[in-house]
Formats: sequence, structure tokens, C-alpha cells
Amino acid sequence: MKKEMIHSEKIPKPVGPYSQGIKVGNLVFTAGTGPFDLKTGQLLLGDIRQQTRQVLENIKAILEASGARMEDIVKTTIFLTDLKDWSAMNEVYREYFQKDPPVRSTVQVAALWGGMAVEIEAIAVLSER
Repeated sequence: MKKEMIHSEKIPKPVGPYSQGIKVGNLVFTAGTGPFDLKTGQLLLGDIRQQTRQVLENIKAILEASGARMEDIVKTTIFLTDLKDWSAMNEVYREYFQKDPPVRSTVQVAALWGGMAVEIEAIAVLSER
């Protein structure tokens, strides 16, 4: 199968040698995505709820560039620098996945690039519409 690079103009270019997303067949994989502000391109630090919302909006932009939607996500992996933020992160996450949420893993990591408190990656399956 051919691999297609996915790039959304709505979010900043990757900070390293990786793609925002890759589409292979009907699968879409997003890179670990941080809370970059869509308007300024700057890293949004501070409140975990704001960071989580921004991360999910960025994932949404990548998926839209591939023809997928948030409802097409089947798996997410969430990286938190502090598991004490789990409940607050989960409040925002729930807003995006109210019905039939994807499977998920959440892990605590020692640190994330640029001081981010949360990073999320996703796998989506393009459905026939």
C-alpha cells in the first residue's frame, strides 16, 4: 500500500523530522500532537484543560486534511507529565468523544518537548460516507 503524507496548513509545521500524519489505505495515523495555538503557532502552556482542548483541535485539523473526522478515531495514546492532571484532561477529552469513544492508553512521562503538559496521538479509520 502507498503511504500518503498528511499536512494541515492550519497548524504549525513539525518541530522535527516527522510528518503531522500519514494515511495508508483507509488508516490515518497522527504524530504526537502538542498544544500549538492555531493562530499564532506558539506553544500554549499553562492550564491542562486549555492544552488538551488545543491538542484535540490540532488533531482534528490533521484528520480533516486527510478526509477523516474525530468520529473516525479508533485509538488514542495520551502522554501526561503529571497523572494528577488526568481528571481535568479527561473532562475536555470527554467533550470530543461523547459517543462511542476510541480505545485509549494514558501514560505519565518524565517530560514533553517545550514544557507541554499533554501530547496526544491518534489512529483513525476512514469510513465510507
